[in-house]
Amino acid sequence: MSPTVVVGTRNAKKREEILEILGDLSLDFVDLTAWPAAPEVIEDGKIFEANARKKAVVLAKALGQWVLGEDSGLVVPALSGRPGVYSARYAGKQGDDAANNARLLAELAPLPDDRRAAYYVCVAALADPQGTVQACVEGRCHGLIVREPRGSGGFGYDPLFLIPEYHRTFGELSARVKHAISHRARALAQLRPVLHRLVLSKVP
Repeated sequence: MSPTVVVGTRNAKKREEILEILGDLSLDFVDLTAWPAAPEVIEDGKIFEANARKKAVVLAKALGQWVLGEDSGLVVPALSGRPGVYSARYAGKQGDDAANNARLLAELAPLPDDRRAAYYVCVAALADPQGTVQACVEGRCHGLIVREPRGSGGFGYDPLFLIPEYHRTFGELSARVKHAISHRARALAQLRPVLHRLVLSKVP
């Protein structure tokens, strides 16, 4: 039986991405839908790392499981770093991708193309069943914000986030390409050896 790692989210698309990136490991990645009584963790940190660590620690202690707590978002330097840690609720309601994208486009509308640089950030924290953080890693992916959505893949700001080298947005790229270059892929690549050393190596 494969060891369980709880992905500290109820966002099925986020779990699917993590599973596609780390699915070759002999681990059973499950999200919080398997624990309906798991506490709601208030993401009140001012930086991504604070939210990732808090999710990992609180949920690991509550569930007695290895937990992968992750926080990610979009940073636009021309907007003083917004939407940042508020990426998922930028327009007010949690997870309303269309509204969040519309607000971002409206705020960037007056700016020329050379001021539309942006980068995605992903911070992932791994806590043991006692709630001690054993690793905390960060990945970034740089791009530009286009002027209208392109593509239907991914989620969040993906249809607006252009990778210049590919001339396509995350919404247009295949999952295979996205999972090779994304902020989440770069963060989770750093977690691979930790998962091997601390979780997989303990399997009898």
